[in-house]
Amino acid sequence: MAGFFISHVSKIYEGATPTSTLVDIELTIEDGEFLSILGPSGCGKSTLLEILAGLQRPTSGEIFFGNEKLDGPGIERGVVFQDPSLYPWRTVLRNVELGLELRGMSRSDRREAAQRCLDLVGLHGFEQKYPHQLSGGMRQRAGLARALANRPEVLLMDEPFGAVDHLTRLQLQDDLLHIWEAEKKTVVFVTHDVSEAVYLGDRVVLLSPRPGRIKQIFKVPQPRPRKRDDLELLRIQNEIYAAIVEAKSAESLEFTI
Repeated sequence: MAGFFISHVSKIYEGATPTSTLVDIELTIEDGEFLSILGPSGCGKSTLLEILAGLQRPTSGEIFFGNEKLDGPGIERGVVFQDPSLYPWRTVLRNVELGLELRGMSRSDRREAAQRCLDLVGLHGFEQKYPHQLSGGMRQRAGLARALANRPEVLLMDEPFGAVDHLTRLQLQDDLLHIWEAEKKTVVFVTHDVSEAVYLGDRVVLLSPRPGRIKQIFKVPQPRPRKRDDLELLRIQNEIYAAIVEAKSAESLEFTI
């Protein structure tokens, strides 16, 4: 099982003025699901992803991964950030091998695993290039290949396409869906782009402005492959936009009162 059960999770950053980031998040993420998490800047969506990755601990509440209570990072959860943070002195192939090398895998085995992942993300032929020789989209592919090399059950992705141009972003979305369908992994994908969230996700979780609460969950029943101009997808996008406007209005009213 590669799903999550999130039970009443809240996060407060302590300090001179404590900041409440997440409040009472209750959510089940199914095994094999592609879940999009959407929300405005500062709503806690990246914090929630880091909690799922085990990089942060919730202030209260519990998270179960499968049947086990989550307690720290694990190789079964691969993380892809907006900045792939590739080591500039290592080739693409050796960047992808890094996690396997740290785990003590033999050179031949890790090379075979890394090559499989590079082929999967469309970087065959670029193995001996260095990060500075790649485009932004190609660097992001290399970061994804590195995450896949450990054969995680889950991919946790924090706005991974936010730093690339629009056309590259559309292509990377399609490539990610191809990989997801081929690898049968659970994907949790954080974004602030409504159309991206709807195009990719089986469900879209909309968080409220900070402190982040689950405002609404939208199901996206359209079969794949999807068309970006599908009327049903556009209808769901419009519903989400309406919910965002409503949340902003409520926030403004609360502030005024």
